[in-house]
Amino acid sequence: MKAAVFHPKAREALRAFPEEVRKDFGKAIFDLQKGYHLTMPLSRLMLEVGSGVEELRIRDSSGIYRIFYYKKSKRGILIFHAFMKKTQKTPSYEIKLGRKRLKEMFYEEK
Repeated sequence: MKAAVFHPKAREALRAFPEEVRKDFGKAIFDLQKGYHLTMPLSRLMLEVGSGVEELRIRDSSGIYRIFYYKKSKRGILIFHAFMKKTQKTPSYEIKLGRKRLKEMFYEEK
């Protein structure tokens, strides 16, 4: 089973999500660790963030939640950005922040 490696800011954001949303993300991350390939509507590619980047998608009555992850790392599943969406389209600042955090995690691998 692969490890789940969290960026500290992603872990912090995830902890602020509602309990049911956290449970749903926890199950999805565990499935990724076991090697399952998740598809729509739960997961989709996010090429605008980077090659190989995907996002987990959970919606509940309080909003729309996203986690960006990368599963091709030697260290395991890199979970590098988590946020609540307020618009239909992912805001460009969330994409830029995701790119920055992924680079930080790649830098740690060297």
